[in-house]
Formats: sequence, structure tokens, C-alpha cells
Amino acid sequence: MSIARLKKVSLCGLLKEKQAVLEALQSLGCMHLLPLRPPPPEVENIASPRAEGAYKALRFLSDVPVKRRQIVRDPGFDVDRLVGEALDLQQQLRNATDRRDFLVHRIAAVEPWGDLIFPPHEALSGYRLWFYILPLGDLGALESVELPWQILRKDHRVAYVVLISPDEPESNLLPVPRTHTGALPLAELRAQLEDVEVAVEDLVARRQALTRYIYLLSVNLAEAENRASLTHAEQQTRDDDAVVAVQGWVPVDAVAAVEAYAKDAKLACLIEEPGPKDAPPTLIEQPEDLSAGVDLTLFYQVPNYRAWDPTLLLVGSFSLFFAMILADAGYGLLLLAGLAAFWGRLSRSPKGRAYRRLGLSLFGCTVVYGVLVGSYFGLSPPAGSLPERLHILSVDDFETMMRLSIVIGVLHIVLANAIMAYVLRTRLVALSKLGWIAGLCGGLLLWLAEPGSIWETVSHTLLAGGLFAVFLFSSERPARTAKDHLGRLLDGLKGLTGVMGAFGDVLSYMRLFALGLASASLAVTFNDLARGVHEALPGVGLLLAILLLLVGHTLNLGLSLMSGVVHGLRLNFIEFYKWGLPEEGESFRKFARKEVKP
Repeated sequence: MSIARLKKVSLCGLLKEKQAVLEALQSLGCMHLLPLRPPPPEVENIASPRAEGAYKALRFLSDVPVKRRQIVRDPGFDVDRLVGEALDLQQQLRNATDRRDFLVHRIAAVEPWGDLIFPPHEALSGYRLWFYILPLGDLGALESVELPWQILRKDHRVAYVVLISPDEPESNLLPVPRTHTGALPLAELRAQLEDVEVAVEDLVARRQALTRYIYLLSVNLAEAENRASLTHAEQQTRDDDAVVAVQGWVPVDAVAAVEAYAKDAKLACLIEEPGPKDAPPTLIEQPEDLSAGVDLTLFYQVPNYRAWDPTLLLVGSFSLFFAMILADAGYGLLLLAGLAAFWGRLSRSPKGRAYRRLGLSLFGCTVVYGVLVGSYFGLSPPAGSLPERLHILSVDDFETMMRLSIVIGVLHIVLANAIMAYVLRTRLVALSKLGWIAGLCGGLLLWLAEPGSIWETVSHTLLAGGLFAVFLFSSERPARTAKDHLGRLLDGLKGLTGVMGAFGDVLSYMRLFALGLASASLAVTFNDLARGVHEALPGVGLLLAILLLLVGHTLNLGLSLMSGVVHGLRLNFIEFYKWGLPEEGESFRKFARKEVKP
């Protein structure tokens, strides 16, 4: 697996052939288009490469609880017409339900006042009525009101008060805000609500009627995606007079196909290597069975085109960290059993097979590590048995597990620096990566070495030499003047500030020990609780103990799975990527047709 090498391909042809050229490139499906003109200033006119409307329409229709019988054949089916009708219906339904909710709220506010009928504004000489629902305990506030007021009625809790004023009273005039009644009487509001509810029912019925086309819309989504992608591509080209230009990145192994098409279509074709100022997108090439690893790689950050592909390393380290956090062979076997139950279903698609392989790696490593630490649902293997002989680690051995976690952390970060040193091997800055390797190894050796031993001297040498290399080679600033030399000195000092970061990153791997210990301790605790219940309550205690074991281990397994995924990936995405993949890239997006699968 590796990051595919790309070339920049520029094609020029007649403007009248633009549609044919784009359709041909879409059929080839190997180019990442580059925009040769700015997007339209109006945001609503910027075409999306995805058929977002079709997906919204499908979701809108699929959410209907009761659907009509599906139409599977319709020669006159028009996906664009259906999408437009569904989205228009969705907006009408939203407006109608909003209006209904408003009327319900307004009727609830007006009902306590009765069926109010307001006289014309001119009949009140410019005065208006302002309504308040005042708690009986606050009636004394009316004594300080200078405006004319009247209590219409009272109940056991509140008084319904009307103030008369040409302008709205101050908001702090009374201890309660005014009630908004609107200008319409209660009878008119109820009549409007009835009309709106009838309209909502009609719209719901129309929505249900459209559900008969869900199947046809689903199988035509690919074609809708193709048209949306083509429309988006039309906004990426440069159109000058009678000439059109298209530019994009193409994998090296597909350049010949594009070149052959350009020759057949009589297009001008220019093929260039990426320049130093270019930022090509990243295309990770991998077998289908390993596509789950690529999904993990791209989940947090896309590696830079000029970096390296961390997929295999990510899958391996993630599996190890996941296993150390679960730290139980019983849990691993249970997860493998669950994977086996879905094995056939996952084999139906390449993506399913890829994730099946990833699960096998994660759960298999969990079993192996669980055997090494001798934990089987929190129980230790019997003395003299084979599992007991394979029990070479103990999560209760704090010193050993702490050392193991720190050693793994140092090796992980050292590996990241070693790969970066290889990637940068033609530049002097690679020596700073070697310096970090020496410094990290020296720091680890200093921690592990016996005081006064030769290893302590070696650790001091590695630490000092490594940090000196970091100071000298962290900067790539050209040194031509005294100012440049000062800048390189400051860059070196800035590089040395990474010492505290490296120390913190290494300590982050302590979570492997801490979370593994927490998982094992919870398993043991639930076992002890179940044993205590069984011994304290003969008979019924057995049932309670079984329930306690099921609930306790299910809870522990769920927490461990979350911790294993979150922290297992975090150590890769944060600590490892910081040292091995510091620069982010852009994902390669193929301008390609999607197959229509009925």
C-alpha cells in the first residue's frame, strides 16, 4: 500500500465539445479536477458534486411509517421531476405544520380572554388594548399604573387585565410580560386552524402517495449523482471564446488512458510532474480487503501527498492498543464469536470483508494479549494448565506494566520519526528526526538504567547528542546573512521546546496500562460480587449471581470497547501523527460515473 504518484494533466479543445469531453472524462473515472475559474459569487449557484436533493427526497419519503406498494417498472420515470416534487412537498408540509403550531399556540393564548372582536383602529382614536395575565398576588402593582386599566375577570390564580394606551407600555410596567393575542378573534383562529389541519392531511396523503417511487428513486440515485457531478465539473473548466480547458490530477498508471483519449478526440494534452508549489491530493492505493484500514487512516487526517501511507502501521498499532485496553482473553473470544456470527453477512460486499478482516485483527490480538496477562472474564487460569504457563504478564504488576506502556510509547514515536527521517532523507532536516530518535532512546535508557552503570553513560550521550542534532538541523532556513544565522538559531531553540511535548506524548501511553487495569479490575469486582451473592443467598443467589455477572460483564465490555476504540485511535491520530504525519493533505476525489445498480 502506498500513496499513488500523480501527474497534472491539462486538456484543451473546442468549447462546443465541452459536454462530450467532460462526459468522456467522467467515464474514464481517473481525474481529480482542479478549478480553473472562481466559483459563482452567488452561493446558491455553486453546484454540488453530490446529488444532495435526491438524497434529501429519498430520506423524506423513507421516513413515512406506512408506505405504498412499490413500483418497480416505469419507462417514463423522471428522477428529477420526482425529486423536485418531493422537495417542494417537503417545504409545503414544513410551512403548513409551522402555521398549525403557531395557530395552536395563539389559540391557547387567546382562549382565556374569550372570543375577542376588536373595533376598527380609527374607532379608538389611535388607542390600543394591551393584555396581561397577572397573578392575584401581584394585583397591587396596578395601583402604580397611570394608564387606564380594567380587570375583565378573575379565577382562583390570576386576573385578566387590559391596559389602554396608544403605544406599547414599558416592559417593566407590570411584573409579567404582556400576552400576545393578535388581531383575529378566537372563532377566526379556530377556522384557520381547521383549514390548516385539512391542508396538512392532504400534504401527508400526497407524501404517502409518492412513497410508491422509493425503489425507483433508490436505483436511480447513481444517475442523479452522475448528473450532479457533471454539473459541478462544468463550473471547474476555463471557457475562453471557442476554447475550453480542463485540468486535474491523474494517477501515473492512468495517464496513458487519458493521453489515448486526448489523441482520439483531437485534444491538446499537457502532462506535468507536480511542482514544488503544487499541492496534489492524496490517493491511497490498497487492495479491497484492506480498505477498512484506509478508512481509519483518512478518518482523522488525510496524509500529505509527499508523506507516506500509514495504513498498515495504523492497523497494527491500533490492534495492539485495543488489545491492551481490553486485556481479557474471554472478552476477545466473545467478540470473535460475534464476528463469526456475522461472518457470512459481512462477506457480501468488499467493504464488509475489509471490516471483517479488521475485526479479526482487533479481536485476535485481544485474545493473544488476554492469554499473556492470564485473564478470562476476570478469572485466572488453573495452576499447572497450559493457559497458566502462557501467563507471563500481570496487570497487577504495576511496575512492569508501566514500563511496558512507556517502552511501547517510545518505540511508537521513534518509529514515526524514523519513517519521517526516511521520507526527508534528501534534506538535512532529516537529521533532526534522527536526533529525536537518539534523544527518546536516551531518555528511556536513562529511566531504565541502574545508577552508575555504563548504560547511564550511554543514555547521557544519546540524550545530549540527539538534542544537539535537533538544535542544529531543525531549521531549513537558508543561511546567507547574519540575520539568517540568527533565525536558524531561534529555529533550533524552538525545536528544543518540543522536549516537553515529547515527554508528555510518551506519558500519554500510560493510558494503555491504566485502562487495561481498570477493565481487569472491574471484571474481578463483578466476579467477587456475584460470588458473594451466591454464597450469601443459597438457591436464589445463583440466579442473582448469574444476572449480576451478565449485567456486570456486559457493562464492562461496553466501556472497554469504547475506551479501546477512542484511546487506541487517539494514540495514533494525536501522538503518532504529530511526529510522523505533521502535514495534512487533501483527499483525491475521482470525477467518475457511479454505476446504476437495480
